[in-house]
Amino acid sequence: MTQDPRFQSVDDLAAQITDGTRLAVPKDPAGAPMAAVRALIRAGVRDLHLITIPTNGWATDWLIGAGAVKRVETSGVSLGEFGGAPRFNDAVKSGTVEIRDATCPAIYAALQAGEKGIPFIPLRGIIGSDVLGHRDDWKVMDNPFSEEADPVLLLPAIRPEIALFHARRADRHGNVFIGVQGELAIMAHAAERTLVTVEEIVEGDFMASEETAAGTVPALYVSGIAEAPKGAWPLGFLDMYPPDEAHLAEYAQMARTAEGFADYAEREFMTASETVEA
Repeated sequence: MTQDPRFQSVDDLAAQITDGTRLAVPKDPAGAPMAAVRALIRAGVRDLHLITIPTNGWATDWLIGAGAVKRVETSGVSLGEFGGAPRFNDAVKSGTVEIRDATCPAIYAALQAGEKGIPFIPLRGIIGSDVLGHRDDWKVMDNPFSEEADPVLLLPAIRPEIALFHARRADRHGNVFIGVQGELAIMAHAAERTLVTVEEIVEGDFMASEETAAGTVPALYVSGIAEAPKGAWPLGFLDMYPPDEAHLAEYAQMARTAEGFADYAEREFMTASETVEA
């Protein structure tokens, strides 16, 4: 194994995410970092400001159920075909987690502002909606380049302290191949640091080939990498493995109650083992 300090264990990677971190995670199909989330829960992290890019499900529900989250900025949290996210829904109803509601275009636009290093970005399409009424950090102003009344919404840039995602592979130089999942690159550009779990670490240099360079996050933007085969499990990952539907259905049932989630967490999270059924 290379001596590059970026290459770490999953637990060491997760240990860099401390209490109160502004943590960005991608939508489930883009690279859900489930092995890293298990490590975060084992470490007992608290008071996360979780930002979903732009939606999320399982990782958010796990972290909320484990008491790791203070605030969620999101345009949607659900378990997809398995129904609502039970720990998220209960947290919303009880007020134990602060919800900063958004839309998919708003989150993407604000993240792009963070990527560009600008303090805010304009957006249309939300003015007059109930969402705007619940976001006192969003501002409406007249377009200064229009001679007629033309209100636009201004969104503050999203600049996560850490972006966390799972990817197909990394090379020995620290470059991470993400393929067509372009939002992962935007996350890495906008965040102060980017931590990645990968299915495998390979020889070669992704940036040296035209076939892979365009789908690669350069090592410049990557602070830590951990090899985690089946690191998105129990979710599926691209064309590499399917979701464990029986396990997902079991979680959705157990997590309907706090007691059921606690039983699930004791069984699934409280061991350092990352062994996953094939």
